[in-house]
Amino acid sequence: MIGKPVQMMLLAAAVMTAPAAELTQTEREAFLRNARFVSTKTLGMGVTQSRKAVMEDGTIQHAAHIQSINEAKASFQTVRGTELNFRDSYKYNVAAYELAKLIGLDYMVPPSVERKAPGGMGAVTWWVDDVAFTDLERRKQKVEPPDMNKWNKQMNIVHVFDQLIYNTDRNLGNLLITKDWKLWMIDHTRAFRTFRHCPDMRMLRQIDSELLTRIRNLDGATVVQVLKPYLTKMEIDGLLARKDAIVGFFDKQIAAQGQAAVVYEWARL
Repeated sequence: MIGKPVQMMLLAAAVMTAPAAELTQTEREAFLRNARFVSTKTLGMGVTQSRKAVMEDGTIQHAAHIQSINEAKASFQTVRGTELNFRDSYKYNVAAYELAKLIGLDYMVPPSVERKAPGGMGAVTWWVDDVAFTDLERRKQKVEPPDMNKWNKQMNIVHVFDQLIYNTDRNLGNLLITKDWKLWMIDHTRAFRTFRHCPDMRMLRQIDSELLTRIRNLDGATVVQVLKPYLTKMEIDGLLARKDAIVGFFDKQIAAQGQAAVVYEWARL
């Protein structure tokens, strides 16, 4: 039997954390910007020495992911080879979320804000709840998605987003899968390269109709206004060129194969 003091502690914790699941993304952003840091600990994964923090604002307590890395090198050896003008920056994490909002993908990219955190300025990102495993863990455990059609549609969206932001570090460890088999994309500190071409158009197969419309209608003025705090002019120019390349690619596929073979309707999870 649980003693009364422990019961009271569990009840207090439940009251403190339950409202977090009901917050809108805008409310989560506000929480991340304004809540105080209760504690932080270094995570034993990745190469950016990121940290997990507990934050609270007097009503809600929730975890967040802190990334403070912001470095540039003339050249850097990666698993894919030598990368020139290499950058690894927390600012790209915030840029990825802001772009996701513009194209309607903030249901797959958790809120991330730039603010002063323990250790200095960084990206403070909402900690995704109810995670069952990463895609890496799923594969190691040989667990198959219960609905392959829904899974493939989500993965198609991941591929489009990674081509758009020129993500050089998408790996199975930064694709989170919640208990309801919803995918979340995290950790974009090595994205937004200045290249005007997509890294690998062979990854593109199909696209959600709303996402294609949103990318097609993405205008340069809005992108500059929203992303200027986080990206350079060359990075924004590269993003806009890749946007046009992706739209052009799918328009050609539709012309060759027909709308039904390329575009699908996707109910947001």
